[in-house]
Amino acid sequence: MVRFTMTTIGIIGAGNIGSQVARAAIGAGYEVVIANSRGPETLADLVAELGPNARAATATDAATAADVAVVTVPFKAYVSIPVEPLAGKIVIDTNNYYWERDGHVPALDEGRDTVSGLLQKHLPTSRVAKGFNQIRSAEITTDGAPAGSPERRALATASDFDEAAQFVADLYEQLGFDTVNAGPLSESWRIERDQPAYVVPQTRDELVANIARAQRQVAAA
Repeated sequence: MVRFTMTTIGIIGAGNIGSQVARAAIGAGYEVVIANSRGPETLADLVAELGPNARAATATDAATAADVAVVTVPFKAYVSIPVEPLAGKIVIDTNNYYWERDGHVPALDEGRDTVSGLLQKHLPTSRVAKGFNQIRSAEITTDGAPAGSPERRALATASDFDEAAQFVADLYEQLGFDTVNAGPLSESWRIERDQPAYVVPQTRDELVANIARAQRQVAAA
């Protein structure tokens, strides 16, 4: 298990996933700095619920304060994520591509790139890892179980950086989940929308099998 001296997780995006990751991280002993697109003042109720180890900030301030960041904005907004404050940091990407919401992205429709691969290109000096994208938000704080529990749920990650994937695995373990590493970001499509591993409660062995069964759908030219 990789040990980090970090204490602060910066969460950029305070929707369903972001707020649940914040609750889980606070419960695991982290400090949280959380941001949304509407301004810190709109997060007063959430921060009050989270308690003294949480505060609201702008996206830039959350990125600056973060030892590790979580990007959990709608995919179409990924280009708004601040670059320089995240230099050298691990960034966990929770995003999935919904063309109905995000608009069509040819690089994704044609299978030339992945959601997290595009974020990595936007954040060239960060270490991006996929995480929390194939679980329903409410289940982040309800489905964890102690290590060794029968039918313990597994979640996946993917990254081009071993230390980033390991951090996600360690965080999952803290929250009560097993981990399967799906490989580099070029393979992260295997754990996204419309694939067998997506939002299905599954054990480690089942997740390994579902990742292997994935088939990439490429839009017709």
